[in-house]
Amino acid sequence: MVIALVGQPNCGKSTLFNQVAGYKSISSNFPGTTVEFTKSKFWFRGQSTTIVDLPGSYSLSTTDMAELETMKYLLYEDVDIIINVMDSSLLSRSLELTIELTELQKPMIIAANMVDEAQKKGMSIDYPKLQKIMGVDVVPIMASKGKGITELFSRALESLHKKQIPNELLFSKDVENIIQTLADKLPETIYSQTKIPKRFLLLKLLEGNPIITQKVKELIPDIDKRVGSCRNKLKETHGRSSDIVVFSERHALSMNIFENVVKIGKPKRDIRESIDNIVMSRWLGYPILAVILYLFFVGIFYVGSSIEEPLSALFEQWTNLLIPLKQAHPLLYHLLSGVVQGIAGGITIVLPYLVPFLIGLSVLEDIGYLPRIAFLMDTFMHRIGLHGKAIIPFILGYGCNVPAIMALRILESPRDRFIAGTLATFVPCSARMTIIFAMVGYYMGAAAALSIYIINIVVIAIIGKVMSLMLPEITPGLILEIPRYQLPSWRSVMSKSWLRIKEFIVIAWPIIIIGSIILSTIQAIGLEDNINAMFSWLTSGILGLPSKVGVTLVFGIFRKELSMIMLSQALGTTHISSVLSHQQLFVFTMFVVFYMPCISTMGVLVRELNWRKTIFIFLLTTVVATVLAFLSRIVFYLT
Repeated sequence: MVIALVGQPNCGKSTLFNQVAGYKSISSNFPGTTVEFTKSKFWFRGQSTTIVDLPGSYSLSTTDMAELETMKYLLYEDVDIIINVMDSSLLSRSLELTIELTELQKPMIIAANMVDEAQKKGMSIDYPKLQKIMGVDVVPIMASKGKGITELFSRALESLHKKQIPNELLFSKDVENIIQTLADKLPETIYSQTKIPKRFLLLKLLEGNPIITQKVKELIPDIDKRVGSCRNKLKETHGRSSDIVVFSERHALSMNIFENVVKIGKPKRDIRESIDNIVMSRWLGYPILAVILYLFFVGIFYVGSSIEEPLSALFEQWTNLLIPLKQAHPLLYHLLSGVVQGIAGGITIVLPYLVPFLIGLSVLEDIGYLPRIAFLMDTFMHRIGLHGKAIIPFILGYGCNVPAIMALRILESPRDRFIAGTLATFVPCSARMTIIFAMVGYYMGAAAALSIYIINIVVIAIIGKVMSLMLPEITPGLILEIPRYQLPSWRSVMSKSWLRIKEFIVIAWPIIIIGSIILSTIQAIGLEDNINAMFSWLTSGILGLPSKVGVTLVFGIFRKELSMIMLSQALGTTHISSVLSHQQLFVFTMFVVFYMPCISTMGVLVRELNWRKTIFIFLLTTVVATVLAFLSRIVFYLT
């Protein structure tokens, strides 16, 4: 059995997915975070079941990349039953997508999530009546608390066996007449040839959906002529374009259903609105944002630095145990030393900063503060010539640049995707965050580490402004759903954090250990000096660093943490401050934070943009890193 979870952003769809499939999807109280589907298998009543978490979609009538992914999956993949997850507290709006899903005429069941939030609003929903209108089962659930989920999947199984198809909800009579007129102009074989349900295809043609229209055009070359007269008829009778007429009909239907099944009582007083009046204030919002971010980064530094020092001392003792092998078995010594230093780098340098960062990020996500940051930063985004929605890839970039680049799909304009993709690669991901705190923060203090983040924001603003002037285009206003505040579930926070930490342990850490072994081997066979000599013009000449750091910059291309972890290995001491001055520590960190993205990010850039734009980003980041590092060297020299 294949179950597809479909719902609008922030309806709790990914939370439901994680409840049944284990934590395999990053659920976020933040619209636009899911941009491609996540699939998992689980056993239910002795039956192997595949569950698919599709991107949050307000409708199936858009060319938005994430919503297009949902439409294509529902049309062309084998889906046995759709679970439409809706936010009960936003029932009238949620029903618009539900009505569109009924046009697919596939087995479906409705999961009415967040019933507790609906009750707080004073909403009393008649679920049996809603079920009768829609023609499919409606199951009230609270996904975040795990309530009603067993019943939901039991009813889904029953609905599938009954082949329970939703009722066909009709529009106004004059609109239905035009739909029938269009149907008469098309051959009956077109639905089987395109594999698109009849009503869904007819409405998408009337809406002027470019994807569906092009698909039909391949089979019926004069489709524009056949549909054109029907679109014109709708425009004449309603005074609006045909797509707006169809959207309005769905909206009217959803409002009628809402009024039929909901009684509104007295809402409970919600302190969250009072909090928002302060947090989103035009005067207090920005100082509060600054304080929250400052406390966030100081907290990471405090936790990380307090753990790093004792762990480093412990691993240094273990490394010293290998010294007797240095003379007798030099190659074996270098290999074992590489393994120990690779393991030590992950435990002593990366994890002490990475773990509190990811936990803190998950808490901010689940509370619902990240969308508020996006709202507050909208003015800033427009000043650099970008849509306010572009803040979403930036925020994701603080965790990892790979999902940040993938999130470019939520931007409609290719120009915006290119500029946002370029700027997102400058956002210091968790790997670069580790370098900032373990190098500059640990040796120079939290204020010095924070200064790099401030410089980073300024650089992003300048580059964004320059690129927007070179690629002028009017940027539309921001429409962003601001979700309600909610107390984070610690199970969700810890599971989500573990999911992200596991990526480092499973993917990055082995690369770090292998890279450390390779560096040790290079040192053992004497190639290190040759590599360092190749880059001495940069390291010694421009940056004023010891030539020995050249090899670490090469390995940093694979994983940013490698540059920092291998630094002590290349310098021959864990006491880096005894070899590098504060100036050199800052210059090294500035260069590593800004220079070319890691290989994983480059690969995603090629897929989401193209080779030419990726090469541009590679060259731009490297030039910016070199200039900033050199300027940092000059500033330290003058002061």
